[in-house]
Amino acid sequence: MKKKVFATFLATALTVTSIVGCGGSTSTPAPAAGGDDTAKTEAADTTTETSTEATEEKADTAESTDSADATTDSATGKQTDGKNLPELTTEPLTITLWDIATEDPAKSNQEGAVQRFMADYPNITVNQVHQQNDNYKQQLVVAMSSGQAPNMYIHWGGGPMAEYYKSGFANDITDMYAKYDHPDFIDAAVAQSTYDGKMLAIPFGGLSGCDIFYNKTIFAEQGIEVPETIDDLEAACAKLKEAGYTPFALANASKWTGSMYYMYLVARHSGNDEFDAAYTQENGGSFTSPAFIYAAEKIQDWVKKGYFPDGVNSLTADDNQDRALLYDGSAAMMLHGSWQVAGIRSDNEEWYNENIGVFRFPEDSEAKAAGVPQNVEIGTAIGNGFSFNCFKEDGSVDQDMLDACYVLATQYFNDDTYNKMQMDSGNIPSIKGFDTQVDDPNNKVVVDVFFNASNVQLWYDQYLPASVTEVHKNCMTELFGLEKTPEEIGQEQDEAMQKAIAEQ
Repeated sequence: MKKKVFATFLATALTVTSIVGCGGSTSTPAPAAGGDDTAKTEAADTTTETSTEATEEKADTAESTDSADATTDSATGKQTDGKNLPELTTEPLTITLWDIATEDPAKSNQEGAVQRFMADYPNITVNQVHQQNDNYKQQLVVAMSSGQAPNMYIHWGGGPMAEYYKSGFANDITDMYAKYDHPDFIDAAVAQSTYDGKMLAIPFGGLSGCDIFYNKTIFAEQGIEVPETIDDLEAACAKLKEAGYTPFALANASKWTGSMYYMYLVARHSGNDEFDAAYTQENGGSFTSPAFIYAAEKIQDWVKKGYFPDGVNSLTADDNQDRALLYDGSAAMMLHGSWQVAGIRSDNEEWYNENIGVFRFPEDSEAKAAGVPQNVEIGTAIGNGFSFNCFKEDGSVDQDMLDACYVLATQYFNDDTYNKMQMDSGNIPSIKGFDTQVDDPNNKVVVDVFFNASNVQLWYDQYLPASVTEVHKNCMTELFGLEKTPEEIGQEQDEAMQKAIAEQ
């Protein structure tokens, strides 16, 4: 049985020049992925539900792997000894694994997980390939379409994960997840790893919220309090601009970074209602509805007022050109994924501790007065997930390889050693209980916001179908570049969504 090639998805991927993963900056651990590509048909149902019936029962019976015996001295045996796991083959086996961990600390953390696995299973070789985040999704789709897909690969969940499964490049691990040990993932992470009631991925990246990082020193010097409403935020921006600062550090060449502002303004103005309606294009749902027009008009007003850097669409997040504006003191705030805690702290911990604070995106007071919920937050509970492409030439499941991939993902990318490294670098595993272990004050804010959310909206560029994702990201370039009106941008997204729905 030949795997089918998802032609539309491939055609889209081959035409884009910059594909990134939301929250997956190459210079920091990629919980999230971030930013690229990445709804609500079958795939997207999993991002708003807490879990499905199928996964709830499994989670209740599964054992957690974050116990003290998760790492054992090599002299006493494998760290998986005594656990309910598949017995791995003793024959030579090679697994090709793709990730986006090109720089430390993510690179060391993820290579360490692979090395611990191979030490315990010396007959199994893991060919770990670190791909650049910007082109990762394009390269993955091309590899799938040319028969060179890796056996184990990271992604951000959402629509693309569903595409990989429907196209024959992701194993259904529902039964394995029910039968064997795995970490006690939080319900939202299980849900985001599920499509159509099927478990398709193992989380490993951690929680990723989206909040505003700000320079406490600059705020104090200017007498600015942490904004609680969008009106407060605009007043702060005006004061910062007058004092010679760029209010927001933004590098929008990757496009998903600008989308964060758009998503939050939509969420604050309408909760999830208008996005959900635009996704289905039913009952008048449209990307030209009031919340989308409000968000786009607000952004373009801020652009005209100079609240973003000059040349914002030419600055790149993967090169940390947005963080650089914070470091040199020219910008005062940066809306970004919570993985920035680890990145900034790793660059200069002393400067980070002295200067950086975090606050949640302010509320829309007018919408709040009208009853719109203000605790819809942007982010992901999965961070990154591993899916498995373990099939034989005839299309049947390669169970030996799938067993090995399952053990590697659940027991080594989620063991005590890996999770401690995650916590040390500022990331919070998507495993129950880790929220209580957070000691960094900024991460405490992130976790508090995350766990008090009425809903966590997965990044649009992960949630939307792949073809719509590219249109959405291009619209972010046009939006911040003042190239098109809010109505034109909404119409572009409507046309892409309608086409994607028709092709289902």
